[in-house]
Amino acid sequence: MTKGPWVLIVLLAGMCAGPAMAQKDAAPATPAAATDTDALAHRPPASLAAGQTVVLSVPKEFALQVVLHQEVRVKKVGEAIEGRIAEPVYTFDKLIIPAGTQVNGKITKIEAVSKGKRTAAALDANFTPTHKVDIEFNELVFPDGKRIPIRTIVTPSSGLPVQFVTAPDAAGDKKQSSDAVARDTAEAKHEAKQEWDAALKEAKEPGKVHRLEHFAVAELPAHPQYLEPGTLYFAEVQEPLDFGSEPLTPQMADSLGTMPPAGSVVEARLATPLSSATARSGDAVEAIISRPIFEGDRLIVPQGSVLRGTVIQAHPAHHPGRNGELRIVFHELRLPGGLEQRVETNLVGLESEKAENVKLDTEGGAHATAPKTRFLTTGLEVGLGGFSMIGDSGGGDIAHESAGGLGGYKVIGIVMAAAVHSQPFGMAMGAFGGGRSIYSNFVARGHDVVLPKHTVMAISVATRPQTTGAAKQSDSDKTIKQ
Repeated sequence: MTKGPWVLIVLLAGMCAGPAMAQKDAAPATPAAATDTDALAHRPPASLAAGQTVVLSVPKEFALQVVLHQEVRVKKVGEAIEGRIAEPVYTFDKLIIPAGTQVNGKITKIEAVSKGKRTAAALDANFTPTHKVDIEFNELVFPDGKRIPIRTIVTPSSGLPVQFVTAPDAAGDKKQSSDAVARDTAEAKHEAKQEWDAALKEAKEPGKVHRLEHFAVAELPAHPQYLEPGTLYFAEVQEPLDFGSEPLTPQMADSLGTMPPAGSVVEARLATPLSSATARSGDAVEAIISRPIFEGDRLIVPQGSVLRGTVIQAHPAHHPGRNGELRIVFHELRLPGGLEQRVETNLVGLESEKAENVKLDTEGGAHATAPKTRFLTTGLEVGLGGFSMIGDSGGGDIAHESAGGLGGYKVIGIVMAAAVHSQPFGMAMGAFGGGRSIYSNFVARGHDVVLPKHTVMAISVATRPQTTGAAKQSDSDKTIKQ
């Protein structure tokens, strides 16, 4: 009887010691777990393991970049148009729509011109102002003759001639610096520029004589409207385009997640529309890798990976004639499977509307610049105004009176000046034209940097940083969709 309580105490002590010993034995597992997480810097997460299936498809709302192949005279709704794919389309690691692929479409709507716009145009001797034209693309024609019907919506930011702007080389690059990374970056940047120019050459650009004829016709009071070759459209697909699937091989799975070598230039599309007028320092920015990155024959970053960054500088345009500035930087790369990498990048190229005159500096900042023609046009207008002030003040010099009218409102100004037959009237018209030109080119609010959604960018990778971590993925997710 006396042993009973002691036996019970011993049993209770043993039961309590069991979990404590188990916890002590399990304590070393914590560093091991951290080591496994760090090792993800050199291998893909579980959701990108070998043996899985990668779906090769163009997702809904993906924008095909279509450049107009040849000029189209705007006559009626239903008029056929023909374009070419300007930027090749990849999914994961496969090229599925090469640059130059034919795209067929048609004009779906010709919008009426408002009374105010028509009146302003008529005062400037233009009785056929430009109509807004809506178009759609409905068919892909591949080089082998295969045709695929598509349904698209052309975004409002489309329909303007574009160019690919690159940042100037740093002084060290111009002097053939021994820095291998700088040389690799410069070469990759120039290659991206050449590829873009080659894609735009798919358009049948008219010769100089034809362009001069168009310019002369456009200055007439009544003239036809054309859609010019080289005009770029963002055509968002409304239904996914299926191109099959492929297995994720062990070799591919092992190489995924490796950072691009320093000096690489990746191509991406802007997912966050930006404008120097509205952007603020610290705003989040995202871009989608549009072309897979290989190191030799090893895929290291698939198409569809996401670059995340921020706006670090934004200055809106303001008076007098001050143009906007915009600077962004990307600091994180996320693969489709969830692996996240820290990166250091620099914007070295982007597509931009020609009329915007956007330039990049050596550090990747985008600046809107004034067109050089402003000096020529302003000088011409002021010269016409000055010429109208020379001659007989009694009103007997038609040439000087007409010159003032031309500076004011073109053909209508000439007719009015000749009809009134008054040099003071011609002088007033000339002064109006010169003053209007000076105000619009040098005094009015400048231009903002505008980068619409889907803008193509070339981004250099400056370093090879370490991985910060990986997103957790479900083991049951066996399919990767692009």
